[in-house]
Amino acid sequence: MFARETPAHVLSSTQPTPLTWGADWWVLACLAISLLLYVAGVAKLWPRLEGGRRPVLVRTAWFGAGWLAMVAALASPLDPAGGMLFAAHMVQHELLMIVAAPLLVLGRPFGPWLWALPSSWRRAIGRGVHWRPWALAWQAITRPLSAWLIHFAALWVWHAPPLFQRALVDDTVHAWQHASFLFPALLFWWAVLGARGPAPGAAMLYLFTTMMHTGALGALFALSGTVWYPAYGDGPLAFGLMPLEDQQLGGLIMWIPGGLAYVIAGLVLCLRWLAPGKSDAVNTA
Repeated sequence: MFARETPAHVLSSTQPTPLTWGADWWVLACLAISLLLYVAGVAKLWPRLEGGRRPVLVRTAWFGAGWLAMVAALASPLDPAGGMLFAAHMVQHELLMIVAAPLLVLGRPFGPWLWALPSSWRRAIGRGVHWRPWALAWQAITRPLSAWLIHFAALWVWHAPPLFQRALVDDTVHAWQHASFLFPALLFWWAVLGARGPAPGAAMLYLFTTMMHTGALGALFALSGTVWYPAYGDGPLAFGLMPLEDQQLGGLIMWIPGGLAYVIAGLVLCLRWLAPGKSDAVNTA
C-alpha cells in the first residue's frame, strides 16, 4: 500500500495512474524520520521547560500541520494525479511552497531534532554549524534578498517546458523538482518569518513581490491559448478536461489561491508587529 516502484507518471487516460496513497520508500522514510525526531526532541525537552511549555505546544502544532501538508503533497493520491493533470500538479506544488514550508518554519524543527540526538552528536553538529565556511554560506543564502532570488529562480526555471516535461517522465528529475520547490521555499519563509527576519517594511516588500511574480506565472498559464506541456498527453481527459482547460485551471490555482497565501502571511506579520507580547505562535521562545 505504501510503496510505489512504478515510473514517475503514466500519461494516458486509457491507462491512467492508480490514484492511491503511497510514495517511494525514501520519501516515506524522510517523512517518518522528520516526525519521529521532532516528537522525540520535544519529549526530551518537555521536563526542562516547566513554565515555558505553551510556546513549544504552539510550535509543535505548526510543525504537525506542515508535516501533514507534506504528506498530502507527496504521499496522497494527489501525487499520481499530478502526473495526469497539470492542475493537480499545481496544487501539489502550492502545498509544498505556501502551506508546508511556512508551517514548518513556524514549527522551528532544528531545536527538537537536535535534542532527539545523542549529546555527542549534538556537540559535533554544533561545532559544524559554527565552522566559519558553513556559517558564512548559511548567512549568505538566508539573507532575505538571497532567499527571495533563490525562490524566484527555482519557480521560474522549473516551469520552463523542457525541464517540467522531463520531470513528468523521470523519477529522479521529478524528485529534484520537488526538492527544488520545497527547500528554496523553506529558505524564503525562514528569511521572512524567522526570528532574525527583515524589518517590517522589507518583509512586506518580499511578500508582495513574491505574490506578484508567482501570480504573473499563474496568469501566463491561465491566459495562454497554447498548451505549454504537451507531455501530459490525454491525461486531463480522464478528469473531464481538455489539456488547455487543465492548464488554465492550474494557472488560476497558482494565481489566486497562491497569491492569497502571501496576503495572509502579511496580515499575520502585521499582527505580530502590532502585538509583540502576543506573538508566541509566530516567534521563537
